[in-house]
Amino acid sequence: MRGKRSKQYRKLMERYCMTFGFREPYQVLVDAEMVQDSCRFKMELEPALQRTAHGKVKPMITQCEIRKLYARKDEPGISEAIEVAKSCERRRCGHHPEDYPEPLSTLECFQSVVDPKDTGENKHRYVVASQSQELRRMLRGVRGVPLIYIKRSVMILEPMSDESVRLRAREERSKFRAGLKPTIGKRKRDDKDDEDEDEDGVGKSDGEDTNLETSRNTEEKQPAKKKSKRPGPKGPNPLSVKKKSKKPTLGTKKPKKVAQKDESAEPAAKRKRKRKAKPSTAASGGDGAERSAPQAVSNGDEA
Repeated sequence: MRGKRSKQYRKLMERYCMTFGFREPYQVLVDAEMVQDSCRFKMELEPALQRTAHGKVKPMITQCEIRKLYARKDEPGISEAIEVAKSCERRRCGHHPEDYPEPLSTLECFQSVVDPKDTGENKHRYVVASQSQELRRMLRGVRGVPLIYIKRSVMILEPMSDESVRLRAREERSKFRAGLKPTIGKRKRDDKDDEDEDEDGVGKSDGEDTNLETSRNTEEKQPAKKKSKRPGPKGPNPLSVKKKSKKPTLGTKKPKKVAQKDESAEPAAKRKRKRKAKPSTAASGGDGAERSAPQAVSNGDEA
């Protein structure tokens, strides 16, 4: 539980630093009861405050609070508290003994130091360590005041008050809105026009400029139509779908057959020519024999 509480305190102080500008060493205002209780519980004040605030601290005590301790110096245990109060830095509250014979209450004194003008702001960024419940209740209405108190020998850091939470939420919303730029579309159109002029190398004429201005005014007046997206299942990825194989049609088959016939007809024609060559030679040979026979007969007759 101790580690969880320590983590919460560290985050809480980081929020105070980011939102209200707190920085180390933290200025911690301590009242007389806080000093007295720390001595009663045998607790070193400054190291305990450092562990609670998770950073270097500078304990401070007002003149009214140390006057209260001096007024009770005869009581047992107060001398130790006075020594601890002397080690703290003195914060001048302006309540001098000449003007105020009796020291003011813790509520009035701390209110004049933390929020003197009743503006509801902790201008000097004080961390208040007090055992007074009335004082802590009053300071919850002041924005950005970390409150510390001791309960059963344990030093506790209160969570952020409602006023501080509202201010922090308002600042976060303002930071978010500051990042938005509503004139992005106009700048893009102007940049495109400049690029077109640079590419042409020559500026446009006055007539063309007036036409562009009128067209821009009409475009700005007309609201942009938003494309309605219909809900429904999306199609498959076109890159992962297998392409359909094209089926051959009837018109494509016929020329292929004709081409095959033509290719087969060429060797048939060659064969026919070879066959025609053989009977021609035989015919020529027969004619020669017939022609030689009468010559033989004629030779016999002659004999």
